Amino acid sequence: MKQAISVSLGSTARDSESTIELLGEEVYLRREGWNGNVAGVTHRFAELDGQVDALGVGGIDLWLFSDAGRSKLHAGHKLVQGVKTTPLVDGSGLKNTLEYQVVPFMKEIFGPDIARKKVLITAAIDRFGMTRSFFEHGLEVICGELGFALGLPIPIRSRGGLRLLASSLLPLITRLPISVLYPTGEMQHEIVPKFGDWYQWADIIAGDCLYIKRHMPDDLSGKIIVTNTTTAEDREMFRDRGVTDLVTTTPLINGRTFGTNMLEAGLTAAAGKNRPLTESELADIIHDLNLKPTHHKLSGHLQWMLSS
Repeated sequence: MKQAISVSLGSTARDSESTIELLGEEVYLRREGWNGNVAGVTHRFAELDGQVDALGVGGIDLWLFSDAGRSKLHAGHKLVQGVKTTPLVDGSGLKNTLEYQVVPFMKEIFGPDIARKKVLITAAIDRFGMTRSFFEHGLEVICGELGFALGLPIPIRSRGGLRLLASSLLPLITRLPISVLYPTGEMQHEIVPKFGDWYQWADIIAGDCLYIKRHMPDDLSGKIIVTNTTTAEDREMFRDRGVTDLVTTTPLINGRTFGTNMLEAGLTAAAGKNRPLTESELADIIHDLNLKPTHHKLSGHLQWMLSS
């Protein structure tokens, strides 16, 4: 049996394990959260090197993507410096392929009028495939990285503006410590409402689930959330705030969804190439396995679709 382990800076509350079939192989998947313990995560990656078929990096990226190209996130690479032999992925391959399908999938669920809606994406360069999908299908977009990552209430409203941000600020952003870039440990459970006008402006709120929750207001009536994996607690939290629909960008497999890094590690293990899969290879696998995002109805009705 193949083994793929996701080691995450995130909370242990999201830990899970499952055995599934991928590409004709039985693959054991496990997610290990370390509650923001940087030293523990670093040691665990080194300990697992050579012991499993693939490793996933959770809670932080190794790379950030934009029209300006690929940028190395130094804090992420420091965590995995002890990995020398096992294929290592951070989910960016699936973010740039599977998540690029999100608007066509939403058109299947909600109809073509979805392209007339407004989107807040909390950190576009973290999920650039999703961001490209929104822009290329004509949705009105606010990219919120200056707010959600740096605390600056400055919206970025165009792909050109995002490109300018990436080319000018990524050399700085990619050298920031983990504590600045991403909530870890107990901070993942704190909600500090901010940028309420952005949330209320948007019909669709997209991005990493922790970023979405970090500053969300009490009222999200009629909104659609587009994110990665969610827990039962997350879904209840969204439902209580009036969210009508949840789209998770990874597919339902054996009754559950997986984080992008965990699913990509599973596919990497199953493929048996002893290296990360290319985006072209992942795109072929997505097509062959008919992998799609997942829609969850939470509450309410689609009244928002009647407004324009």
